[in-house]
Amino acid sequence: MKTLYLNILLIFCALAYCACDDGDSFTTSPNNLLTFSTDTLKLDTVFSTIPSSTRTFWAYNKSGDGLRHIGVRLEGGNQSGFRVNVDGVYLSPENGYKTNDIEVRNKDSVRIYVELTSALANSNMPKRLSDNLIFTLESGRQQKVPLDAWTWDARIVRNCIISNDSTISAVDKPLVVYGMVKVSEGATLTIAPGSTIFFHNDAGLDVEGGLLCKGTSTEPIVLRGDRLDRMFDYLPYDRVSGQWQGVRFGKESFDNVIDYTDIHSSFNGVQVDSSGVDRLSLAISNSTIHNCQGYALRIIDSKVTIENCQLSNALYNCLDVEGGDVVVNNSTIAQFYPFDGMRAAALNFSALTYPLVSFKCSNSIITGYANDEMMGGKPQDSDANEFNYEFNNCIIRTPEVGDDSEEQDYFVDCIFEDVKDTVSYGIKHFVLVDGDMQKYDFHLRKESAAIDCANAATSAKTDHDGILRDEKPDMGAYEYVKKEE
Repeated sequence: MKTLYLNILLIFCALAYCACDDGDSFTTSPNNLLTFSTDTLKLDTVFSTIPSSTRTFWAYNKSGDGLRHIGVRLEGGNQSGFRVNVDGVYLSPENGYKTNDIEVRNKDSVRIYVELTSALANSNMPKRLSDNLIFTLESGRQQKVPLDAWTWDARIVRNCIISNDSTISAVDKPLVVYGMVKVSEGATLTIAPGSTIFFHNDAGLDVEGGLLCKGTSTEPIVLRGDRLDRMFDYLPYDRVSGQWQGVRFGKESFDNVIDYTDIHSSFNGVQVDSSGVDRLSLAISNSTIHNCQGYALRIIDSKVTIENCQLSNALYNCLDVEGGDVVVNNSTIAQFYPFDGMRAAALNFSALTYPLVSFKCSNSIITGYANDEMMGGKPQDSDANEFNYEFNNCIIRTPEVGDDSEEQDYFVDCIFEDVKDTVSYGIKHFVLVDGDMQKYDFHLRKESAAIDCANAATSAKTDHDGILRDEKPDMGAYEYVKKEE
């Protein structure tokens, strides 16, 4: 038995020796090279002086023999702002931005991490930055992986309080916001046409005073997140919801204007807190609120007008009305939120907490993936809050209200989508709804039943893009323009 045990032990030792011997076979042949997972590592665009996210790539050894004494050097040193870590070894200034004796056995690999903090470019336009990682093998052969990025000078604002009437212009140079911009009661913040404001994930607009966000059809305003890089190769962070906190109007904030403004990829897009119905809280027109991880537009017991707006793709309701006095005209309310199958409806209006003094929706499209994209919260108690609503000349994806229904009088010249049509859902109205790639275009297709069906007497005269509507205007935010599709 002892002899058998010794024989087995010798066999295992021999196998282990052979394995180590094969694994330790190295070469200095110039024909044996590394293979890289990318030809060029691209970091997209970063703001100057702000650290980028980390990007990585792999160096593989598929040559047939081990490679050792590999030197890796950042060619530009401290000139570019790139920072590199190779298989856990930082290419530090103290080591001359290089490391030696990296070893990659046959069929093995090492991972390289790259970040960038660029210096000011002293330019209003993005400036290209490049460097090279040089891999020098024991054979003397050199291989190069280019590093490529764009850097953009920006003004940085942190936890700003607006106490006096002020104007922000972010046209020539981007503005990046960290923390909340708070507009104090009695002050008004004006955002100049053509401005783009980038908000970090902890940032947003908190308005207790007033906000005048007045873009134009040729110089719209954009409020968005500050990530300029990509989550995946096909998916920029700008298409990912929840990138910043959004805009909130407080209880004492009145006469706010949002016009020709694009608000997207926030948590809540816009929230209007309870301020009563005696005075206009917000007029929003010709604007987009898209791709929100909370609500797109949430109105709580306030007076708000909405015209020529696209309210689309939110985890919660795209338009949520909890009491108040709200008028909606020529708007597209579309629920195709791609990131969660438990998304709420396109529209919810309720009098469960506050009286719904009036909710009037005209010439609009309310649609989405679900069979019923419109929810109403009617109090059960007849003595409870008011619950007043009406829909005129709208397309609504909800079960049809029959002629004998007590709700029939609330719907005039409305088209109820066939909820049995679960193949095309509401997609058939729009140029592009691509949930896989998170690409959307809510302009009308020629097949849409919304074309020529708005009420000419009540329709807006121009559309979301400033295009003049014809004598037979279309429902929704966009007037159909004939073109090749």
